[in-house]
Amino acid sequence: MNVAVARSPLTVIVVMRPAHGSALLNATASLCDVSRTSTPGWMTRAFGAKSRAARSLSFALSARLHARATAAGDVAACAELTAATASTAAITISRLTTSQYSSEVDFEPTAEQKEVQALARDFARQEIEPHAADWDRDHHFPREVFAKLAELGLMGACVPEEYGGAGTDFLSYILVLEELSRADAGVGVTVAVHTSAATLPILAFGTEEQRARFVPPLARGEHLGAFALTEADSGSDAGALRTRAEPDGDGWKITGAKQWITNGRYAGTFLLFARTDLDTAGARGVSAFILDADHVRITRDEEKLGLNSSATNDLVVEGAFVERDRLLHDENKGFRVAMQTLDGGRIGIAAQAVGIAQAAYDVAREYAKQRHTFGKRISEHQAIQFKLADMATEIDAARLLVHRAATLKDRGEPVTEAGAKAKLFASSVAQRHTGEAIQILGGYGYTKEFPVERYYRDAKITEIYEGTSEIQRLVIARSILGMQQRATA
Repeated sequence: MNVAVARSPLTVIVVMRPAHGSALLNATASLCDVSRTSTPGWMTRAFGAKSRAARSLSFALSARLHARATAAGDVAACAELTAATASTAAITISRLTTSQYSSEVDFEPTAEQKEVQALARDFARQEIEPHAADWDRDHHFPREVFAKLAELGLMGACVPEEYGGAGTDFLSYILVLEELSRADAGVGVTVAVHTSAATLPILAFGTEEQRARFVPPLARGEHLGAFALTEADSGSDAGALRTRAEPDGDGWKITGAKQWITNGRYAGTFLLFARTDLDTAGARGVSAFILDADHVRITRDEEKLGLNSSATNDLVVEGAFVERDRLLHDENKGFRVAMQTLDGGRIGIAAQAVGIAQAAYDVAREYAKQRHTFGKRISEHQAIQFKLADMATEIDAARLLVHRAATLKDRGEPVTEAGAKAKLFASSVAQRHTGEAIQILGGYGYTKEFPVERYYRDAKITEIYEGTSEIQRLVIARSILGMQQRATA
């Protein structure tokens, strides 16, 4: 909490942090206490606070702030300020150095998170990057890579250890996705869908029996996961899906068709959505089911603009029978599962977009330092410098949005708005700056001799899947206007 305390004619900003039980810090806070009888009178303002609350706070600074917070300012400066007079009031902010106050904002990953990131980066450079162009050209799905990732624990990075995962936090998993996507976005999206869209929803909504039964094979990479929501006539309007699940004895009979299912041909576990209340249109009446590979039939391999090392398929479910224990969460409440899954999944796709943009920037920067025109390196031309400056700035901004959303998820806080912002901005950055990378490379950028044309093709889909950019703007607008309940009612 930042509290501005004014004692005419002096003003000082004292940064307050929640107490952590340190006697030393509590003692430090007491040195900055002020009493109700101080003269001239004190006025306390807290940004965004009601004036009455702010006035009452001024009379209780000594008792209440000492009990609830610790001052992270310069102790000597605080004591000096208490006894200061107008003639000695020329105190400047320069006296408060970074070593004299602390901040709750930390933009650096922890040591553990950096270790996970470094592991993923080394693996990507050795096992993925040298082969990415060939996989793209041959439309090859690199199953061998996912087996190796599983050995490292990266197919279930943020899954608790008791369920077969590596037990990292969500941000560590996001760092893994960025590094994998930086080498090959197809590999990145395969891991993202497997983890965010198939494994984590079972952890979040499943019974203990379902978690123990289905999660460990996914986390260990024995099965690949897929998320089957989209249909030919229900993309952004997911509530219009027609696949149906009808009661059949002790289970359900499921019939329908799904489209654009990432990992479909190679998946062993499907999170599939079907309508269980046939009389109710829209999102209500939809349920989520856990299906096996033998419950579905793959009907088509999609030919795509990019992500050619990933599998995208159409499938049908032809009256498949599943027992009651395959229902995930409550009957007719599956749309909640889908939307919460997409909230988290969008953070992963945003990380993928950052990885693609970073890869394009890396190639463009190195090329600009080597290519010569008009007697000098093109990196010395202002036009190129400005392009690279914009790329570096916006990639950093996108990464911070992604990390913020991941951190909120780790804290158990809502991520609908934060995830939508991260995906909207990061996907735009990826699409825009992969194009700028091609521009910097000129004619070479348009050829397959350099990977930037692949990055350009791969980037476009990040503006479409897991919710289009238009849907992200709708999600953000509803959130900032307080319209979520009306929108989902």
